[in-house]
Amino acid sequence: MPKHRRNDDWGFPRWRDYGATSAAATVRLCDRDGCTNVGDRPAPKAPNSPERWMFCQEHAAQYNAGWDYFRGLTPEETAARAASEDRQRNYTRASHWEWGGEGDGSRSRAELDALKLLGLDSEASAEAIKAAWRTAAKASHPDVAGPGANAAEQFRAVQAAFAVLQAADAARMAAAERDAR
Repeated sequence: MPKHRRNDDWGFPRWRDYGATSAAATVRLCDRDGCTNVGDRPAPKAPNSPERWMFCQEHAAQYNAGWDYFRGLTPEETAARAASEDRQRNYTRASHWEWGGEGDGSRSRAELDALKLLGLDSEASAEAIKAAWRTAAKASHPDVAGPGANAAEQFRAVQAAFAVLQAADAARMAAAERDAR
């Protein structure tokens, strides 16, 4: 009976002895001719076919960009199929995400709060934001609204909301310029 040896592996491959590992794993390459990347994204060769292409991420994106789900159908069949699928969708908003409020994720919570204070929706344009800010600032300015703590506080809130939206817009523009380079 062989003597039990202590295993010093601990899950780190570099600690293993040479030849102690199993055979090398086989990696499937992308099915696009000439591509040497790993092909780990399946794509159907034909509609309703079990056969699949295996593409890398870049080539899978190119393949899917040209995919037309309604290819070969008449306009009436296309409309009927689209209506049928729309009837099958009965998504409801999960109640545990209600704390997030409205928005599509493109704006932060502070921006959404600032837009709400100005009376705008989450998709408001820069021009609409500026117009709403001017209107709210004029209405709540202490010279117009009169001396009072409430008017001054409202004016400060409007100015802070506009500052938040301007800073976010400037950050988006800087990121877009950085990405363009």
